[in-house]
Amino acid sequence: MSDARYPRPVGDKLVTVFGGSGFIGRHVVRALARDGWRVRVAVRRPDLAGHLQPLGGVGQIVATQANLRYPESVAQAVRGATAVVNLVGILAESGKQSFEAVQGKGPRTAAEAAQEAGASTFVQMSAIGADRLARSGYGRSKAEGEAAVAEAFPGAVILRPSVVFGPEDAFFNRFAAMARIAPALPLIGGGRTRLQPVFVGDVARAAALAAAGKADAAGAYELGGPEVMTLEDVLRYVLKVTGRSRPLVPLPFGAAKALGRVLQLLPNAPLTVDQVTMLETDNVVSDEAAAAGRTLDGLGVAPTPVDAIAPSYLWSYRRTGQFEKIRGEL
Repeated sequence: MSDARYPRPVGDKLVTVFGGSGFIGRHVVRALARDGWRVRVAVRRPDLAGHLQPLGGVGQIVATQANLRYPESVAQAVRGATAVVNLVGILAESGKQSFEAVQGKGPRTAAEAAQEAGASTFVQMSAIGADRLARSGYGRSKAEGEAAVAEAFPGAVILRPSVVFGPEDAFFNRFAAMARIAPALPLIGGGRTRLQPVFVGDVARAAALAAAGKADAAGAYELGGPEVMTLEDVLRYVLKVTGRSRPLVPLPFGAAKALGRVLQLLPNAPLTVDQVTMLETDNVVSDEAAAAGRTLDGLGVAPTPVDAIAPSYLWSYRRTGQFEKIRGEL
C-alpha cells in the first residue's frame, strides 16, 4: 500500500519539526503525518503556518512559536517530543538571519534541547557541500551545524540533499521565471557545474524514516536524484519544457561574482556572491556515500526522475500555460 493513499492512524508519538512551514518543511510534515505522528511545527510565525493543518487529520498538526536564536522557546517546542527534526536553513543572509546564527549555532540549540527533553532521535537537514573548509559561507556554516549536532546529540542523523526540486522550488522555477523575461540566460562558470537534483518528496520520505529510527547515525546520508545534470543541462531542460528559445551566454565566475555583489543588495536577492562560489564546486552524491549505502537507495527510497515531476509545474511558464503544446508532445 502507498503511504500517500493510506495514512496510518494517529498514534501518541510526537515529533517537533523546526522550519516545517518552508518548501521542504511542508513535505516533511506531510510525510510524518501520514506515518501517524502527532506533529508540532516550530516556526517563528505560527500565524503563517495554517496551510499545514490540512496535511493531517483534525488536531494532528499544530504550530507553535520558536526561534533558534532563543533557547527558551526551543526548549518549550521540544517538550514531550519523541523525535526532533531541524530543517531551518537559508540560502542568503539577511539582517539577523546570518549563516552563522541560523546554520552554525542554531542546530546546536535544537540538538541540546532535544537531548535535554529525552528525545529518541534527532534529524539534521544539511546539504551536500557541507565542509569546514568550503569556500562558501553557506557550506562552512552547514558543516559547523553538523559538528555541533553530533556533539550535542550523539546518534543524530545527518541528511545532505543536493539541490531540491518540486512545486514552488527555488531551482527550476527560478530559471523558468528568468527565461520568461530575460533575452538570454547566463551560463555561470561555463555551465559545467554538476548537480544531482533530488525530488522534495523523496527528501521528506528520508527525513520521516530517519525520525522513526530507520537510518544509521554512523555517517551522513547524501541524497541525490537518479540524474546528474550540468548547469547547462538544467537551463536547456527548462527551455525545452517551457517552450522558450533563449541563447545561453557563458559568464565567468569572476563576472558572476561582480554581478552578485550588486544583486545581493536587492530584497529577495536573485543572486549572491556566496551562491556563485557554491557553483564552483560540483553538488553530487560522493562515491564514498554511494559505496556505503548512505543514499536514498540505501534508505529504501527510489529516487524520482526530474521529468516525472518538473513538467507538471513548469507548464505555467509556457506562453499559454498548460494549453500550449510543445512540438513533439502527444
